[in-house]
Amino acid sequence: MADKKSAFFKPVKPSAELAEIVGAAALPRTEVTKKLWDYIKKHNLQDPKEKRTIIADAKLKAIFGGKDRVSMFEMTKLVGKHLTKTA
Repeated sequence: MADKKSAFFKPVKPSAELAEIVGAAALPRTEVTKKLWDYIKKHNLQDPKEKRTIIADAKLKAIFGGKDRVSMFEMTKLVGKHLTKTA
């Protein structure tokens, strides 16, 4: 089991763009990822043929730097740019 002191469990503050999907409260990275996937699945934004590809709607495009499609691995990198450490 992961150490609860690891960076994944420390709260981070989402950017205004990301907050539209995950909420504005500071959350652990793990919870940000969970809420993002909940949003993607709720809005059917996975490519039906290649489930690892995310199809961006307007809210996700703001997070994905304007890209229409990203891999789930690239998504993690792009979302990281929308998170800031809390004190």
